Amino acid sequence: MTKEYIQIAFDFDNQEQFDILVAQLSELGFDGFNEEEASQGINDGVEMTNELGKGAGHCKTYILATEYEVNNIEIELNNIFNKHNLTYYKSIIKEQNWNALWESNFEPVRVGNFVGIRAHFHPSFEPSVLHDIKITPKMSFGTGHHATTYTVIQLMESINFSGKSVYDFGTGTGILAILAEKLGAASVLAVDNDDWCIENALENIQNNDSECIKIEKVTSAVQDAHFDVILANVNRHIIEANLDEITQVASLNSILVLSGLLIEDQEDIIKLTTNNSWNFIKSQPLNGWVSLMFSRHC
Repeated sequence: MTKEYIQIAFDFDNQEQFDILVAQLSELGFDGFNEEEASQGINDGVEMTNELGKGAGHCKTYILATEYEVNNIEIELNNIFNKHNLTYYKSIIKEQNWNALWESNFEPVRVGNFVGIRAHFHPSFEPSVLHDIKITPKMSFGTGHHATTYTVIQLMESINFSGKSVYDFGTGTGILAILAEKLGAASVLAVDNDDWCIENALENIQNNDSECIKIEKVTSAVQDAHFDVILANVNRHIIEANLDEITQVASLNSILVLSGLLIEDQEDIIKLTTNNSWNFIKSQPLNGWVSLMFSRHC
């Protein structure tokens, strides 16, 4: 049976408002935020809540239609946009239409000379960047466009992955797992709770000729193994709910990177994490978001 997704398109007034909206919509289950230049008013023949006006920028985000309906997402969605005095378009995207949709919007991303992220139809970055990664994002999160993934990649440049075991909790497209292998990891376990993410990550792993990455569907961070490096690019709620389990699967002297966090979350998350046997190393902020790095001390 063909999956259907709800696409929400909206204009926003400024970067701070956009960051808050992403956090709020993420809590509802939306993913794959595609930020663009401001629209001039969109009319694609889709269901329209109200006419969109001009703003500082434009965004499209997605959620599985069944999840949208079962959890009565529209009520919370209306509350969020009413509070921001914004309106949105809602449309239905069928699974088979997604390739054409993302191909029309997806632009290559470059993280300095460290990593280049592109679709298969874009020319290779090599040798202008050290690591060339091909990603077909589909409905999964993690293309490097958003500040959360971008800043995790920046932090990964300073981590020694050689011969290490890696746990990618909330893998999305699999991009961080793929990069970890390229950086020399001996084994990578990449997990997610969404079937579409699992399917997408498997496809991206294959397209990047990755050999040491294992994919699993999970409902929590619990594992029987221990890991030298743990990457969790999720959100504050998921981090808080799984931090004890994340700590339990960490090897002595392991490295932890947390992301999906707004800059105002930083102080609370550092306090919570240091109370769970971690030492704070550094933060990597960008556009109102932040990634945090820790080391395990006991």
